[in-house]
Amino acid sequence: MIIMALNCGSSSVKYQLFDWEKKVVVAKGMVERVIIGDSYIVHEVPGRENFKLEQDCPDHKAAIDLVIRVVTDREQGVLQSVAEISAVGHRVVHGGEKFTCSVQIDDDVLNAVKDVQHLAPLHNPPNIEGIEAARLLMPTIPHVAIFDTAFHQTMPEQAFLYPVPYDWYENHGVRRYGFHGTSHLYVSKRTAVLLGKPADQCNIITMHIGNGVSHCAIKNGISVDTSMGLTPLEGAVMGTRSGDIDPAIPAFMMQKENLSAKEIDSVLNKKSGILGITGRYTDRRDVIEHAAKGDHRCQLALDIEAYRLKKYIGAYMAAIGKLDAVIFTAGVGEMGAAIREKAIEGLEHIGIYLDRERNAGAMTRKRESLITTDDSPVKVYVIPTDEELVFTEDVVAILDGSYTDHMQFEYSFAKSDFVRK
Repeated sequence: MIIMALNCGSSSVKYQLFDWEKKVVVAKGMVERVIIGDSYIVHEVPGRENFKLEQDCPDHKAAIDLVIRVVTDREQGVLQSVAEISAVGHRVVHGGEKFTCSVQIDDDVLNAVKDVQHLAPLHNPPNIEGIEAARLLMPTIPHVAIFDTAFHQTMPEQAFLYPVPYDWYENHGVRRYGFHGTSHLYVSKRTAVLLGKPADQCNIITMHIGNGVSHCAIKNGISVDTSMGLTPLEGAVMGTRSGDIDPAIPAFMMQKENLSAKEIDSVLNKKSGILGITGRYTDRRDVIEHAAKGDHRCQLALDIEAYRLKKYIGAYMAAIGKLDAVIFTAGVGEMGAAIREKAIEGLEHIGIYLDRERNAGAMTRKRESLITTDDSPVKVYVIPTDEELVFTEDVVAILDGSYTDHMQFEYSFAKSDFVRK
């Protein structure tokens, strides 16, 4: 059984083919610069050199068609025909309140996703275009939607409602939804295994840190709070997003700089965060390198990000009670030893004892690492995330009828004998 995972962004299409029987990735890749011109695909197959092909893709249908042609190509492909694909799993960023778990896509599901696309105007439209294109190109294959927001639908009202007029929620769906749900799900299940405890007995703080950043407070195995809100703009300092700021700032700057609502939204989403502070960089490796050379603004960016991370740990610990573990994941979380150290140093008073040598050695995306001392009451782990595996297992379980909510469904990676490929 071959499962395809598709993640359609505004100008890209990421894909992965997973062999369910062998439990291995057989191919993955990305089509870049979809719509904007000079498109190309980079196709990766284990044991082969990467294959790159330039091909104009004016829309997502053309990009997915290119993916299908490459994965079934006689020389570069891994399949004889598209008929070998058993199902396709689609990442959908926003499912609103309707979807609390992954679902097989039909017209009603697709229309429901369209109904909430105004809540994620940068993400849901390309997700929808990808679904429509894939269903058109692979009409006999089941398609499944996996929602970023689903994992967080267990949050209580006091966590997801904003102190704004209540009819904003009733009439327009204004509330906290949260994102990166598949990542938080994966690493929380892996943490329970590492702790040797059932997931429903674990209190965990998960910190997904990449260009986008979100944190999650997990009490007894379920999400009770998360840092991203109505949109992915709220919360921590990110690569180009501001995260939490005084809500009066946008109106203030719109008046001062004569900016439109669209322009201020673009500034907060694309020109703020690490980029806004440094003026030049979003990649934390560049920031760390230039901070070491004495660049004050790069050092300031690291200090601000780490300080915000530390505050979230404290806030979420207060929310969930006795804490078992803190988890760092995603690109920066897995590779940013300096940022991790700054975020958790000085937290001995809440039971976190950093082992600096272990932390410095946890600079790989291929293994799970403990970075606190053996006697630290609260453990801190670096756990590489695997959202595509969540996609794949949800799709397979929906196909065979065994799928249920994540506290009842037994994922392979939630078992003690799981080995990361």
